[in-house]
Amino acid sequence: MTWSRALKETARSGLSIERAKLTPLIAIRGSVGVAIVIGLCLWLGDPSLAVSSAFGAFASGLVTFQRSMRPRPVLALAVAGALAVATFLGYLAAPHLLAFVLLLAGSALLAGMAWAIGPVSGLAGTQTIAIMLVTVTLPTSVLGALEHAALIAFGGIVQAALIVVFPVRPWGVQRDALADALAAEADYARRLRHDPVAPFDPAPLMDARLASTVTPRQARRRPVQLHGPRGLAEQVRPVLASLADPVVGAPLEGPERDRARDLLAAAATVLDAVAHAVRHASPVRLPPEAMATLEVPASGPMLKGTARRSAYRLISLLADAVELTDEPVQATRPTTEAERAHLLRPSVPRLVPVALRALHREARWSSHIFRHALRVSAVCAAGYLLGTALPFGHGYWVPLTSVMVMRPDFGQTYSRGVARFSGTLVGVAVAGALMALTHPSMYVSAALAVVCVLLMYLLMRTGVSVTSACVTAYVVFLLGIAGEGWAQTVQERIVLTLLGGLLAMLSYALFPAWETPKLRDRLAEWLVANGRYALAVYGRYARPAERRPRQVREALLDARAARAAWEESEARAGKEPVRHRGLSRASATAASSALATMGRVTMILEAHLPDKDAEPSPGAAAFAAELRPSLERAAHAVRERRALDWSALRAVWEQWDSESESQGVALRAADLLLDALDDLAEALSRGPGGRDRATRGAGDSGSP
Repeated sequence: MTWSRALKETARSGLSIERAKLTPLIAIRGSVGVAIVIGLCLWLGDPSLAVSSAFGAFASGLVTFQRSMRPRPVLALAVAGALAVATFLGYLAAPHLLAFVLLLAGSALLAGMAWAIGPVSGLAGTQTIAIMLVTVTLPTSVLGALEHAALIAFGGIVQAALIVVFPVRPWGVQRDALADALAAEADYARRLRHDPVAPFDPAPLMDARLASTVTPRQARRRPVQLHGPRGLAEQVRPVLASLADPVVGAPLEGPERDRARDLLAAAATVLDAVAHAVRHASPVRLPPEAMATLEVPASGPMLKGTARRSAYRLISLLADAVELTDEPVQATRPTTEAERAHLLRPSVPRLVPVALRALHREARWSSHIFRHALRVSAVCAAGYLLGTALPFGHGYWVPLTSVMVMRPDFGQTYSRGVARFSGTLVGVAVAGALMALTHPSMYVSAALAVVCVLLMYLLMRTGVSVTSACVTAYVVFLLGIAGEGWAQTVQERIVLTLLGGLLAMLSYALFPAWETPKLRDRLAEWLVANGRYALAVYGRYARPAERRPRQVREALLDARAARAAWEESEARAGKEPVRHRGLSRASATAASSALATMGRVTMILEAHLPDKDAEPSPGAAAFAAELRPSLERAAHAVRERRALDWSALRAVWEQWDSESESQGVALRAADLLLDALDDLAEALSRGPGGRDRATRGAGDSGSP
């Protein structure tokens, strides 16, 4: 992608406004928290305290809108505490330019590294730096700084108390995540009726697993509806794929296929009903037609073989899902040993070593998060010095804009830069016009600031440009409480915001962390993770007595994580003005499809794992023994842009096929697995132009 096209795409993305689900009750609750702290400080008679405390309540309320599985009061208190400490240190260093610049650079570095912990932590760090830059400009003494910091923390306490006293849809994020996973599987079942090898995006299942990971305190309070359905959803997906697959399931045509389609439609109806019950904390309501379809027919089309086993398994899983979801929603039960071992999230004190390990993993030159932290640190320091040197005054708006715009990837940084500037123009124009025409009093300015906060909370998910306009107007009205002139605010805001956005964009162009050159590494990691998953499953066929379900489960989770990392990298690379000569966009798409097929085949095979007392499969053992070194060689070949060779693995399969008396599920799945690997080799044999490299000259290698 060229620079001109990349800039055009990011600008379009930044200016887009989406239709999103509004949450008015949560928005009202957050704005009430801001109004309480502003009103209390104005009642005490200190406008500067009202400004600083309002920023604390604003930041604490803002973070509670993020998609985090942590309890909302904990998020509000954590952000307010971090902001109070940073603000107090900023007050102490503000009179000394060099000391404040060093503090700003160090704080910005930590805020940039916070993205290694998670997006919510990264956003909280960004808010901390931005708000610190505003509040430290308010004149005060050391004791006054302590008072400001205490009121900022008080704003977080108020927001946390409101969340506890006025809960709005408790466990709503967890319910939505689980319901989305069930609804995604219902959609998958419907698509399988028409396309037996339809793809499935495991992201909803990954989100549901993340949502089911709770702290010990949450585990004691979690509703029953959030316990069992996620595990059943994980088990339903391979059964659906196994039933629909024409190689190991129902035939592609005939009465058995009709029966399979009816079962898939009924499964989709049941999964949708369970999803609705989980989302709204209500009983499951099933239509009689779906229940009749799921009964074993006395006559008519019947399934046979592996398809019949898949059908019985599907009916049993759906019945368990309905039974678990239909339990009283207020009931609770103790967590099992497996849940305590695998699904417990560390509490806040125990999160510290986890966060430190995450920071240590990213503290390397090749990490895009580390390079982002260096960019933020350098830009904030340079922007503050530049803004201070300019004759406008209030030079902190330059680094404030930069830190709010900058993100670890190119696309978000540039799209947010455009959105931030356009939203600032609208917010300054509207707020400045109101200030010029009405000359509002201190209390009216406070009321207008609260209205802007309400609009921002309400329109949070519609787009960055909309929220930027609301935040800009909020800052104008809030500074109006402290007596800032509106005309000076408008002039400074426009010029310095533009300068801060340009600095942020320029920093990424001069010190980039492109994702495009890493695509082959991400692809190799996905191939290796898929291979480990296949090895774990075939290991069960080779040695059924050695039952190790955890090994298969962990391999599946690793494969999903590798796929998510690839898709994230591919999405980032698609927005970058960089061309990678070793992997064209068409090749990347074809390779992604081949690896997704590889994962689907292994998942189908997992649905038919042998019992503990089954006979070991020598063919599966030989296939797994050759698969391991073949995958290692293939991973190196992917990274080094060499042709993939699966001939040795194909020879082992052919011997297995010739010695086998019947076409078992493992043998047929191995054939499908080899086809997917051949498709991967063919995809990677294509050059940037999409043609096979073997047709370009004797020096290039074609597909095997």
